[in-house]
Amino acid sequence: MTAKVNAAHILVKEEAKAKSLLAMIKSGEDFAALARTHSECPSGKNGGSLGWFGKGQMVKEFEDAAFKGQKGETVGPVKTQFGWHLIKVTDKK
Repeated sequence: MTAKVNAAHILVKEEAKAKSLLAMIKSGEDFAALARTHSECPSGKNGGSLGWFGKGQMVKEFEDAAFKGQKGETVGPVKTQFGWHLIKVTDKK
């Protein structure tokens, strides 16, 4: 079976905003609520949920970070062509 990650993300344009949101998450704020109010990706309305994905389905920088993260961990900020991402790894298999 190939490795898969279940993740959610928050996408913003500025690194400073991503760092600010990460600090809020680390202080206990709800990732999904922040995704709904701040993410510039359509997935934001679903709390940032991207569901399950395997290798080769996401841009390389995003995928590398998501697969390196541990279950329950929020990684980032990660820069891609779309902007800055915070990635919450919700499960792995």
